[in-house]
Amino acid sequence: MREHNFLNQENKSMDEALRILTEAGAVITDSHLVYTSGRHGKEYVNKDAIYPDTEKTSVLCMMIAQRFKGKQVEAVIAPAIGGVILSQWVAHFLTFYTGRKVLSLYAEKTEDGEFVIKRGYDKLIANKWVLVVEDVLTTGGSVRKVVQATASVGGLVVGLGALCNRGGIKPEDICEGLDLFALINLKLESWSEADCPLCKAGVPINTDVGKGREFLARKQA
Repeated sequence: MREHNFLNQENKSMDEALRILTEAGAVITDSHLVYTSGRHGKEYVNKDAIYPDTEKTSVLCMMIAQRFKGKQVEAVIAPAIGGVILSQWVAHFLTFYTGRKVLSLYAEKTEDGEFVIKRGYDKLIANKWVLVVEDVLTTGGSVRKVVQATASVGGLVVGLGALCNRGGIKPEDICEGLDLFALINLKLESWSEADCPLCKAGVPINTDVGKGREFLARKQA
């Protein structure tokens, strides 16, 4: 019965999260989009649409904090830049729920695409139970590197919380035994430029989000 109630609560949180993200214009459908990978698709999760609204952002982070409040989290870390906002709010709510101070930290990307924990945060995170947070999971590459960077300085990763898992990422894609939770899970169909049915149908490229503007500039060069 307890597991059944827990799953019902998670489903309610996911429904509410989808409503909030859609209301904020963060979930885009029926458009012609170019993703960072270069592939094309019809749907997009625009994480930047949610961050200016502190109320909506805080509610989403509260949901993530609720999911992990029983994990004895002592610090929250995220990849910079966007994830820093999530780290702050999730740590804030975990501090409230647990009654003990939970630190908010972030990892920075290096020129070679790796992540490093600097600014003395490496000392703060050593030997602590750590929750990694991210906005959108596509390939899982960034958070995988953050998990590895955390472990390299002695942090003990207890889970990964995300706003959206749009890449079908599984816990084992990041590391074995990871507790992964995303507020919404979306399976986004995509095509290569050569196979894109939207290109063949002449549907205009969306230049407001994604890499559409860069795609058109390259085509016109």
